[in-house]
Amino acid sequence: MSKYLKSIIILSLLLLAVVPAKAAISYTVTDLGNFAPRAINAKGDVIGNISNDAYSSIAVLYSNGTLTELGTLGGSYTYAAGINDIGQIVGYSNTSSGESHAFLYNNGEMTDLGTFGGMYGYAYGINNSGQITGGFTTDGLVQHAFLYSGSTIIDLGTLGGKHSTPHGINNSGQVVGESHYTKFYSHAFLYSSSMTDIDTLGGIFSAANSINDSGQAVGVVFTITALHAFLYTDSTMYDLGTLGGTNSFACGINNSGQIVGEASITGDAASHAFLYSGSTMFDLNTLIDPLSGWILESVMDINDAGLIVGKGYNGSQYHAFLLTPVPEPSTVCLLCLDLIGFLTYKRHSQKRASKTTQKHIQSVTDQFSQSLITISGV
Repeated sequence: MSKYLKSIIILSLLLLAVVPAKAAISYTVTDLGNFAPRAINAKGDVIGNISNDAYSSIAVLYSNGTLTELGTLGGSYTYAAGINDIGQIVGYSNTSSGESHAFLYNNGEMTDLGTFGGMYGYAYGINNSGQITGGFTTDGLVQHAFLYSGSTIIDLGTLGGKHSTPHGINNSGQVVGESHYTKFYSHAFLYSSSMTDIDTLGGIFSAANSINDSGQAVGVVFTITALHAFLYTDSTMYDLGTLGGTNSFACGINNSGQIVGEASITGDAASHAFLYSGSTMFDLNTLIDPLSGWILESVMDINDAGLIVGKGYNGSQYHAFLLTPVPEPSTVCLLCLDLIGFLTYKRHSQKRASKTTQKHIQSVTDQFSQSLITISGV
């Protein structure tokens, strides 16, 4: 049997083996350990917090398999809230005198950003230009959202009430969050040179948690009878529904428009992590290996590569997890077909090729075959 025919047979068998094996599994799960993840950047760096009670918190960074504590500004409480693609981290920490100050963590060093003119200061998000959004409190403990750009602090104001709190910022400097509309109720807002109320779907409360570079925002709205995840795009708010239960909550959106969060399942028996893609909400527990031992309960963020961070049960341990997309079967199939076509073309058009050329073609085939074996795990 010729080497050419052997190569075609090998590729055909691998194609048959890989596609059925991977068709039902969309993500692999990595256990990140015992902390609450908050956000993930383009590099796959994850920030989060370790909390043993309501009065203590340790900000951490998970990078390249290592969990690192960020330190404090002198107190016992530090909270990591946002990270950009450069690796700069923002949050807030107690000082030795007990005051809450915003911080910037960069290249292994934590810098005190102060209180931005208020009694206390908090940083919640940072974009790739270094613009920071957060909140500061006045003497009356009224919190206002701010945008810090360069050396300029912009008070974002409110929607008519006393308080406003930001939750996310994109690379254009647009900010989303929630603001008191009346004395008792808050509405989601989008700030882009001015603060805009982005609706409640007829309910009494809404909050926006994340915004992508296209200006699409996601969050949660209280529709009188239930909490539902929403998508705000092109000046319109859409109810994303649930996984069959009563409630849902959207936490993150990437630049492809993929949305993540948590939702109650049929009968409200539990809350499961979800991925909303296209026009469908998927239970992420159905997109991992059913033998993994994981129950994915909540998701906090998704990056542009589709990496997802959240928290769930790995057996009896409630741990942070990282979901990594696996190659789609259709992609593997197309690669196989492309290479088979290439080999067929070479077979018919270069029958007189030198032995060196033939060896090169065989080498490419062998390398490709080995890559498929690695992907499929067979």
